[in-house]
Amino acid sequence: MMGQLVAGGHQLTPHPAEADVLVVNTCSFIGPAKKESVETILEMAEFKKSGRARKLIVAGCLVERYRGAIRQEVPEVDAIIGTNDLASIVAVCEGMEAPRIPPQPYLYHDLTPRVLSTPRHFAYIKIAEGCDHPCTFCVIPQYRGHFRSRQLESVVSEAARFFERGVREINLIGQDTTSYGEDLGLTDGLARLLERLAQIDTPREKWIRFLYAYPNRVTQKLLDTMAAHPALVKYIDLPLQHANARVLKRMQRGAAGDLFLKLLERIRRTIPGVAIRTSFITGFPGETAEDFEELCRFVEAARFDNLGVFAYSDEDTSASYALDGKVDGRAIHNRKRRLLAIQRKIARARNRMLVGAEVPVLVEGPSPETDLLWTARLSTQAPEIDGAVLINDFEIVEPRPGEIRRLRVTEAHDYDLVGTLLPPTEPAPAFAPAPLVNIAPPAPGSWPPAPRAERARPPAPGPASEASL
Repeated sequence: MMGQLVAGGHQLTPHPAEADVLVVNTCSFIGPAKKESVETILEMAEFKKSGRARKLIVAGCLVERYRGAIRQEVPEVDAIIGTNDLASIVAVCEGMEAPRIPPQPYLYHDLTPRVLSTPRHFAYIKIAEGCDHPCTFCVIPQYRGHFRSRQLESVVSEAARFFERGVREINLIGQDTTSYGEDLGLTDGLARLLERLAQIDTPREKWIRFLYAYPNRVTQKLLDTMAAHPALVKYIDLPLQHANARVLKRMQRGAAGDLFLKLLERIRRTIPGVAIRTSFITGFPGETAEDFEELCRFVEAARFDNLGVFAYSDEDTSASYALDGKVDGRAIHNRKRRLLAIQRKIARARNRMLVGAEVPVLVEGPSPETDLLWTARLSTQAPEIDGAVLINDFEIVEPRPGEIRRLRVTEAHDYDLVGTLLPPTEPAPAFAPAPLVNIAPPAPGSWPPAPRAERARPPAPGPASEASL
């Protein structure tokens, strides 16, 4: 939407008080996301009273779920745009009648105008939209539609332009990246895409990762491809959701903890040094104390590098809403805390093993918390969701955002590392003028929404955000 607005001659501002039109992009996947979306809408509505804003537009998943309620509950909202109506954003902002286009699932391509809102050295590329998995806790298929992939050449073309303009890291996202290409008739589609991206010629080192792998879609071909190309970072995000076979069956996910352990062993055997991230849901309907204990034992045995925990959110349009055996809210919270405590010890032990090692990092920039530190990331730390590296000293040349440089680890904490940046071995980053390309960070009941969830790491910037013009 931002890209189309800029291409249409509009100017974006991060300051709502300066905007003529306010656009709130929303999420309604779980209760906390709905709550944040609603709070942002109400906050922006105040600027129609105190600022210069003349129009408030709400877009995204919340529209698909509460199309009528939004206008009724918040009369300050002037227009709404669903997930398949994004092409109408310019017309709606300008007060014109949106073009009458037959409804069709939205999926952008490499020529779609976009605005880079991430730091210039990393970017997200969405390679697919929608999902065909029947997970009972998930409402994404209802609002995002059936799974559909972008054309392989479209993704490669967009990535090549990113690299040409100085981007160092690309993160491929989608509700299910491991199904990429199946609807296009491609065999091992994600592996083929990763191989093509790794072969893009760049003057400096590049990082490529994909997020949100579905466990039963992780093929040996995919793992072999990751192991074969240095540009493909040794990182896999594998949301497992649980380890108890009965709970997984009620989730309509299948498998069990013993099968997952075999998969993890195969991943680690194929890709030495790989970092594995996962996420779990505590308090799913029917989860007993014994089921949760099995999950705890599984986490201790699996030794994940990164782990997120979500409290079950009882969404009224999800299949799990009708399941019996609902778990008490306090029990859900306590189980979540215990699982996070187990992972904290594992993460601390893993980090301590890195003290004294020299590792490549991608320099992010000065720390937002203090002028005395800079921040960076290992290739095994995805942006915005995993731990970070804090730079408290450097040798010869001070840090530069966007450079990949070796760092000597000197301290280890629960999730973060501290170290000294070593002298650079590559030329300074050279960025082209900011390109009109970017993607919003990945995304991830009843009105009003439920309380906020907790995570192992501080959450990434919320799913609801205001884009002003």
